[in-house]
Amino acid sequence: MSTPTGPTLASLLATAMEEPVQAQPAEPVAAAPAQDGGASAAGPGEQLGRTPCSRYWQRPIGRALLEAGVISQAQLDQALEAQQRWRSRLGEVVMAQRGIGTLKFYGVLAHHFGLNFVNLLDAPIDPSLFEPARLSDYAQRLLVPWRRENGQLVLALADPGPESFAWARALYGEEVLFVGTSKFDIVWTLQKHAERQLTDGALNRLARHAPQHSARQVVTRGQVRTLCGLGAVLGLALAAFPLQTLLALSVACALGFLATFALKLLLVLLGSRHRIDIKVTDQDVAALRTEDLPTYTVLVPMYKEPEVLPILANALRKLDYPISKLDVKLVLEADDTETIEAAKQLGLEAFFEIIRVPPSQPKTKPKACNYALHFARGELLTIYDAEDKPEPDQLKRVVAAFGKAGPEVACIQARLNYYNADENWLTRMFTLEYTLWFDFYLPALEYLRIPIPLGGTSNHFRLDVLRSVHAWDPYNVTEDADLGVRLTQQGYRVNVVNSTTFEEANVSIPNWIRQRSRWLKGYMQTWLVHMRDPLHLYRSTGFKGFWGFQFFIGGGFFTALGMPVLWVLYLAWLFTGTTLFEPLFPPWLKVFTLVNLLAANGFFIYITMVAAFKRDYFRLAPYALTVPLYWVLQSVAAFKGLWQLIRNPFYWEKTTHGISKHMETERRAALEE
Repeated sequence: MSTPTGPTLASLLATAMEEPVQAQPAEPVAAAPAQDGGASAAGPGEQLGRTPCSRYWQRPIGRALLEAGVISQAQLDQALEAQQRWRSRLGEVVMAQRGIGTLKFYGVLAHHFGLNFVNLLDAPIDPSLFEPARLSDYAQRLLVPWRRENGQLVLALADPGPESFAWARALYGEEVLFVGTSKFDIVWTLQKHAERQLTDGALNRLARHAPQHSARQVVTRGQVRTLCGLGAVLGLALAAFPLQTLLALSVACALGFLATFALKLLLVLLGSRHRIDIKVTDQDVAALRTEDLPTYTVLVPMYKEPEVLPILANALRKLDYPISKLDVKLVLEADDTETIEAAKQLGLEAFFEIIRVPPSQPKTKPKACNYALHFARGELLTIYDAEDKPEPDQLKRVVAAFGKAGPEVACIQARLNYYNADENWLTRMFTLEYTLWFDFYLPALEYLRIPIPLGGTSNHFRLDVLRSVHAWDPYNVTEDADLGVRLTQQGYRVNVVNSTTFEEANVSIPNWIRQRSRWLKGYMQTWLVHMRDPLHLYRSTGFKGFWGFQFFIGGGFFTALGMPVLWVLYLAWLFTGTTLFEPLFPPWLKVFTLVNLLAANGFFIYITMVAAFKRDYFRLAPYALTVPLYWVLQSVAAFKGLWQLIRNPFYWEKTTHGISKHMETERRAALEE
């Protein structure tokens, strides 16, 4: 039995155009296995598996879809116009429209190749034929062994075409037969039959292949021995030279504070330079050719957030990117039935796909993303949170940025900021902090080649590199910061692009502390993991990278933990006039510590004002004077994070989204569009 000859699937789907379109894998998707319609086009008891027949390929797919009632003439005209602009296959463009019947579309597609169509929910696969070792092939080629009929293997596939047929015959033999199905049914089947394998990979891939980079063990035996040794030395020093030892500790802490503040001042000075701030111009974006744009996978991990789903869907629809080249995964926990049902009821376009993550511990965002990564089919991948509103041209800017960067750039981080900045004092301070972080710190870290702690959203990866470094650490609750450091250690670079994603700023202090304590706990985890082998860290990141890591990652939680201690000592001395601390703080050290304490707060007030002016947030600038109060909250969160690191290191404190007063207005507007 030979491979059929005739037009490829790409040229078939492009028959309505004068110019042929390059072949790509089909992308139509749905949210759940089809509930209606099982096997078709065969009588009861008749063999369903077929050999593809080229005589069916002669009719234009658009006409077939129109006659089958899958699309209207207006929808076909709209799809043809979009195909001209996007240079995508007609079938992909059709399935990117709203209100397209997935079952009918795939039935027509199967018929074009002379195949019967089966619904895998009504006609499930034979589990004995499923090969877990071929999971990656099944997911990428959208096929799966279905059954044996009269001794012949039958494959169910969602992207029929000569390339798929040839690959299957090379693997399974010339006598293999085929049935058509939907891509969605393939994904659902893979999740059902490979649940254990997928979960194991999501939880243990990094720990298995690179245990030195996994936070599954909070403190290693080597670190315990080192800490015990240092504790013994400190105890002996305190016993023999108590005042001198305490004085030395005071000096070391003061120098640590000073170095942390000095680094951030340097970052602000460098980050304010225009030449390191602009990476991609409007001209760079305009120069991109639509036909050259890669398929883009978008992961959206969510948990119990049904109210923000319409806002998310609307934001993704507004992206200035061919939606036929979007591969959007709504990554939901299997027990989150409320959000799953909300997604189904929205009637989302076919480029949205639900990935259900089965229950396992720890229940963390990086574990869910690792699970969904098996099904990603793009060349590039990004993560958005449920409430995110990226600037429309962000994906194109990232494509242009990757085009200008070398192969060593594995990730490009977009900036984050907030659309509800003026809601209350907390949202104003959060907005100013993010402006400082993403507009100043990160571009300067990139310029200095210091490891960049990624943000939790809008980081854009080369998918092949992300897989090669075993993706995210499911045991690290600030997995993004860890991954940024890990990429640097393995010889890759992280760049920053001048595009912003707007989020919902926390409006509640308890909610903010839950979120911030998790972040700071994750920074502590990240520091512990990468300091397991300080020599390797130094060799892999260099002098600037090593010390930048110490004072930006380590200094972040160190200052938050240490600042209250300094304030207590200072206020006790100021109001009581006690001389109790004089042996530990001689006059020169007292002055040095006071400068640290007071000048540092003044410095943070100043740079926060600078951040407000850069974004033209002039109305927020006066709130920079309240930075010391914001630091009090930071310290509360740091001590909570430290306590959780000791008692419950992998616990993911859920941040509640959708509580802004603007959210209901945003939701109504999204539903109306």
